[in-house]
Amino acid sequence: MSNFAIRLATREDSKTIYQFIVDIATYEKMLDEVEGNAEDVCDTIFNKQQAEVIIGEEDGVPVGFALFFHNYSTFKTRRGLYLEDLYVNPEMRGKGYGKKLLLYLAKLAHERGCGRMEWCCLDWNTPSIQFYKSLGARPMDEWTTYRLDDKQLAECATAQMQ
Repeated sequence: MSNFAIRLATREDSKTIYQFIVDIATYEKMLDEVEGNAEDVCDTIFNKQQAEVIIGEEDGVPVGFALFFHNYSTFKTRRGLYLEDLYVNPEMRGKGYGKKLLLYLAKLAHERGCGRMEWCCLDWNTPSIQFYKSLGARPMDEWTTYRLDDKQLAECATAQMQ
């Protein structure tokens, strides 16, 4: 019988976190969008505290992670928890580890007084969509996510200066 445990990541986990980032990007067919390295992970998460990470371990071996940060809801007038990434190694799926990671975050959000917990999911990721719905999560069909990447950010910043 294996033991599964969840713990907060430490700076010593930076290489493991970066590998999980590469793994999820590969799964999502977005590996070409990954920038940075383990040192950048260490700097932004542990030095600058821009996000937090939990690690799921089976018998002491990392098998999954969740990266999250707080946002703010103007309507609820309190912070929320935004789940950026949730990933479990393919060979470890089906054991309930993803659910345990998500429920851990829900408990953390509740304990921190968050008004809600949110995340995005790719439209083609049917297994994840079904999993989220089984927990009572509802899709925000009336919302579309918009993004400005580096180039567009620079162009908008330049336009604002003129």
